Amino acid sequence: MVNHLKDISHLAQEVFIVLCLNTKNRLIQRHLVSLGTLNSSLVHPREVFRPAIQDGAASIVVAHNHPSGDPAPSSEDIRITRKLIEAGRQIGIGVLDHLIIGSEDFVSLREAGLVQFA
Repeated sequence: MVNHLKDISHLAQEVFIVLCLNTKNRLIQRHLVSLGTLNSSLVHPREVFRPAIQDGAASIVVAHNHPSGDPAPSSEDIRITRKLIEAGRQIGIGVLDHLIIGSEDFVSLREAGLVQFA
């Protein structure tokens, strides 16, 4: 999935992306759902899941960049991920991961064990 996100690694402002996946975890479509500021991106579950519902996605991977280049997750990144996981449970669309893209590296919240995914 990271291959679909390399183009956001050097942006000067945060962007929040949703990768909509089918039942075989193959990419259906990539959507930009929020364009933020230098160090924040405002995102709400309604904007995240709207394209997933329209695409008939079985699950999603969410991602955003850190313009600072450091992909270390913030407490807000963890909070919004938990909120999205819960919203996904309610509507039957799984959140498989949240990837934070830095200039040279990325962090997977799933791999880091920072959030309990479904």
